[in-house]
Amino acid sequence: MAANGGTKAIVAALAANLTIAVLKFVAFFLTASSSMLAEAIHSMADSGNQLLLLIGGKRARKAASPEHPFGYGRERYIYAFIVSIVLFSVGGLFALFEAWEKLQHPNAIEGDFWWVPLAVLIGAIVAESFSFRTAIIESNHIRGKQGWVSFVRTAKQPELPVILLEDLGALLGLLFALVGVSMTIVTGNGIWDAAGTGIIGLLLVAIAVVLAIETKSLLLGESATRDDVARISEAIEAEGHNRIIHLKTLHLGPEELLVAAKISVGAAESGRDIAAAIDDAESRIRTAVPIARVIYLEPDLHREAGRTDEISGAGHVSGAGHASAEAEAEAGAQDPPA
Repeated sequence: MAANGGTKAIVAALAANLTIAVLKFVAFFLTASSSMLAEAIHSMADSGNQLLLLIGGKRARKAASPEHPFGYGRERYIYAFIVSIVLFSVGGLFALFEAWEKLQHPNAIEGDFWWVPLAVLIGAIVAESFSFRTAIIESNHIRGKQGWVSFVRTAKQPELPVILLEDLGALLGLLFALVGVSMTIVTGNGIWDAAGTGIIGLLLVAIAVVLAIETKSLLLGESATRDDVARISEAIEAEGHNRIIHLKTLHLGPEELLVAAKISVGAAESGRDIAAAIDDAESRIRTAVPIARVIYLEPDLHREAGRTDEISGAGHVSGAGHASAEAEAEAGAQDPPA
């Protein structure tokens, strides 16, 4: 995985969540706090999610097969989508159910162990902060100058955005739980504990929905970034002989890009010259964008005419025309900009 950074962030989050989950369960059994139960289930769900991300990363490395000729890179997207489902159901809906039950039968936190939830929550905040810091550091290696919202929305590697949102949700949930438990201890009214649990549930549902939306886009198939599209276009046209008629890209996985383009060649060029030009263009593309692993370049004739370019995240359409009206219809009608 890009993966090494993503794996490091996942392992750090997994270690933190497993430890915190045990402590939260202990605090729940000693105090019967619904916030502590919701937080314990939240930590268990997060731990399961991190295991799913590790499994997805391992399965994505399987070699291509006749049944899956483009490999298994999208396994990482599938497992990230499963994470959003687990977070929504096991984390969010369970917390909301527990909050509803607690509202019907609120209980104060009493006894000799009233301090245990506070100690566990404060310790959990410290541990989650270290996990969140690791995710931020690893994300900064690939985030560049992007803002955090833009990074989460456009990242092709699903692991780091998932860990970032999970850790952020965990920290906010711990703060809500700390407020709810503290107010319950001070006032003796279990409604505060139930309210904290409900807010945790709503938070987890919101994060799960965001993850599902963003991962769904990756599953459907996203094009290369605008910067990568521009670099690929420059690489194809670098020698001044090739012109792009249309260009499309597709992520087969976070670190594997498919490039398909129709490029114009001179009518007088021989087959040997065309093959050499295509080989050179492929080499330049791989140098410019190393994740371009699968490249298909189709030669076509062009006529000398004014060019207009239209570049989007998915394609590049050029006025370098085809040799016939039928070919022009193919470029214009069958290959609309994505």
